[in-house]
Amino acid sequence: MSSPLPRSSGPGRPKDLEKRAAIVDAAKRLFPENGFEGTSMDAIAAAAGVSKLTVYSHFRDKESLFVEAVRAKCLELMPPELFEMPLRGSTRDQLMAIAHAFFTLITSDESIALHRLLTAGTGSSTKLAQMFWEAGPQTLQAGLAGFLNGEVERGRLHIDDVTRAASQFFCLLKGELHARLLCGCCVAATSEADIDAHLEATVDLFMRAYGRAV
Repeated sequence: MSSPLPRSSGPGRPKDLEKRAAIVDAAKRLFPENGFEGTSMDAIAAAAGVSKLTVYSHFRDKESLFVEAVRAKCLELMPPELFEMPLRGSTRDQLMAIAHAFFTLITSDESIALHRLLTAGTGSSTKLAQMFWEAGPQTLQAGLAGFLNGEVERGRLHIDDVTRAASQFFCLLKGELHARLLCGCCVAATSEADIDAHLEATVDLFMRAYGRAV
């Protein structure tokens, strides 16, 4: 059965926006909990307190809703403003803010659950992984690359390939703790001080590689 066509009027009224937000919030919660295959549009509609028709009026299918849920989670913790060039403060300060936000995002229960979902080997996992990458990591990496390019133009950093440098920065930030979380190891004993030390060491390493004295 084909999905109902979106309404021609489109969302725009406050009530429409509230319903859309409720749908996305429900999707952000249910996809990590139940997996993609185990989450139905009926379940999302029920959790959001709206009809299934309303869900389809905002999202043409479950895949587009999954993509929006990933994007919304990233924007929640890492809004575009985080990658804007600072009006005051140092490059290091900005990178520390980005580091804290990114680490909070990747170590959240939802992110860990989604990672396990995408590596579970289901029939749709390859397509889902690509959609996840484009909506989440690729978008964040582009944002960081844009910030780094701005700092290069300002003479604060010296980087030949900002895209590669952005990838390096995020990979370094994941570190051992993120790998342990993915393996299911208990990390409850890890203190905030240990996390801060890891992030500061990563930023300092990055600045030694690409920084310029100003």
